[in-house]
Amino acid sequence: MSQPGPPEQGPHRPDEPAGALDQTAQQTLIQDLGRALLRSMPLSWREVTVEYRAVGEHSELSAQLLAPNGTTIPLAVAADVPELFARLRHGMYQVDRGTWTSALYRLQRPSSYSVDFDGDHEPVWRTPPPAAALAAELSAYPRTEANIPGWLEGDTSAPATELRTAEVFDAVDEHGRPHVERPALADEEAVAVADYLDAAPVVLAARSYDADQLDPAAPSAVPLTFHTDGRWIWPGAVSYYLRAHGVPPVGELVEHIRRSGFRVPEVDERARELAVSVITGEERR
Repeated sequence: MSQPGPPEQGPHRPDEPAGALDQTAQQTLIQDLGRALLRSMPLSWREVTVEYRAVGEHSELSAQLLAPNGTTIPLAVAADVPELFARLRHGMYQVDRGTWTSALYRLQRPSSYSVDFDGDHEPVWRTPPPAAALAAELSAYPRTEANIPGWLEGDTSAPATELRTAEVFDAVDEHGRPHVERPALADEEAVAVADYLDAAPVVLAARSYDADQLDPAAPSAVPLTFHTDGRWIWPGAVSYYLRAHGVPPVGELVEHIRRSGFRVPEVDERARELAVSVITGEERR
């Protein structure tokens, strides 16, 4: 689900100057967030993913429970969770570099958690922020020119982020067999990631299928397709090898999918055309 930040809560808090939190104070707030999320979780569930997105006074919060079979359902979090995220964002400001605009918090019972912050790439908004929010962000948390991404300047003449392409494998060994060196995914998350990969729009496709490079004796069933979500491009083979052989996608793509809450955003025609140009080599990135 998506929740707006508390209306009384602007980018600044009168009792805390921007960037006032040291590492110890940051860790304390992160642990407070974990406790608040645990209070929100039903006892029968073991994992929750929460993303907080904000610029200026515009904020969103999405939370979902992850079931053992990989399905997700929205979660209503404790009322203090958005405020804790806002305090953390305000307190983590760095002079000339700004502060993060999205944070992904993953919590597993009983106390395992991870949190990732991103201040460079545009969040996957449910409701895009108005131009005034972008201006307010730079006013509240100033950055040097080199640290201002195009999307934060309100530049709509170019895609918000650079399209990146995910390879199916990392390398080929001396016997010609492909292999990867990537963190493995838990079974339930692997299903959610594969569903995301398959759900993204297909921008190029062939009528035939390729052979399985990890099982040459199997019927040719590897899709000769390319998908995009407007941020990444990947062959349909990425999902195939994940489902058939447990081969995880590149770590950065997995992190991107987690940050999106395992939901594919809307991909407009311009983004699809750009993806085709990248795939076919008409535009190199």
